[in-house]
Amino acid sequence: MDIELNDEQQAFVQLARDFAQGVFAPHAAHWDQEEIFPRDALREAGALGLCGLYACVEIGGLGLSRLDASLIFEEMAAIDPSTTAFLTIHNMATWMVGQWGSHSLREHWGPFLSRGEKLASYCLTEPESGSDAASLRTTAVLHQDRYILNGSKAFISGAGETDLLIVMARTGAAGASGISAFAVPAHSTGITYGRKERKMGWNSQSTRAISFENVEVPIDHLLGQEGEGFKIAMRGLDGGRINIASCSVGAAQGAIETARTYMQGRKQFNQALTSFQALQFKFADMVTHTVAARQMVRLAACKLDAGAADASTYCAMAKRFATDTGFAVCLDAQQLLGGYGYLKDYPLERFVRDTRVHQILEGTNEIMRVIIARQLLEKDGDLK
Repeated sequence: MDIELNDEQQAFVQLARDFAQGVFAPHAAHWDQEEIFPRDALREAGALGLCGLYACVEIGGLGLSRLDASLIFEEMAAIDPSTTAFLTIHNMATWMVGQWGSHSLREHWGPFLSRGEKLASYCLTEPESGSDAASLRTTAVLHQDRYILNGSKAFISGAGETDLLIVMARTGAAGASGISAFAVPAHSTGITYGRKERKMGWNSQSTRAISFENVEVPIDHLLGQEGEGFKIAMRGLDGGRINIASCSVGAAQGAIETARTYMQGRKQFNQALTSFQALQFKFADMVTHTVAARQMVRLAACKLDAGAADASTYCAMAKRFATDTGFAVCLDAQQLLGGYGYLKDYPLERFVRDTRVHQILEGTNEIMRVIIARQLLEKDGDLK
């Protein structure tokens, strides 16, 4: 893994920074306050290729590496972690369509998703299956030339606002091997959406439950083969963990920049805050921890790009460390601002609310520890 970014990566980073500053920064607080889903901003992102970063070029994606995508997500999350997090979910769904979709599915949906003209949600979690995803109960029964989908999903980001749902459903026996994946048009007959959940953060993206009642899904909307759904879901989650870890690193960097600007301009006891050693130490730790998290995320992304056998373990480690670190750094930055950090005039209270859920989704950090421990203790893994 090269520590220094090459010229192309630096150009991607600058593009993402300029886009986030120009499009996200003026509106992020308003989207959060009014719980507005910024479809127009996401469409602008799509026009720059940011909705199909690592989707294959055959469907209109850029075909970038996971490392390159991580750099881009980090930059945007430094301005708006919530909207960027939804963009990562859409990118994952777009990649799945390109990777496992039928020719007709890829031809119809691929360009729309890659350009951000249509948006997608990822539907794995159910009311009774969260961490134990292999126990999901939603069913898809083949009837002539279509599947009949029944069941429910919970905590679905973008639900009610998006156009396509990537749904994991049971087509076979109990357990992981009985799960298949489907691309389901979001406005199909038989789909109903629950109320928009009232959340601590991530307010620029809706979160709803979804119910499926005898929803007809064309047979060519199956992703991959029957029984491959859990494998597809886990492949998606490896990348998803890097994505959300990148958002945490970005939010931490945004918090650091806010705290530094404040400390340089604020005086107490006739001294700038930057002259107080206790605050210097806290700030130094914030920066050090963020740099460490950033390097771990980039290492995991390189492992995933290389198809390394231990990539999943590295993705779990990166997700655990970066999301814990990102939240802690945002809290510390808020503390450095004192009372001002508690006000909505500054982005830190939003960063704190938005990064808290990073420790829960894409597999809780407790589950990440299980994955890491199993690799080392039960499978005799060797991480170096």
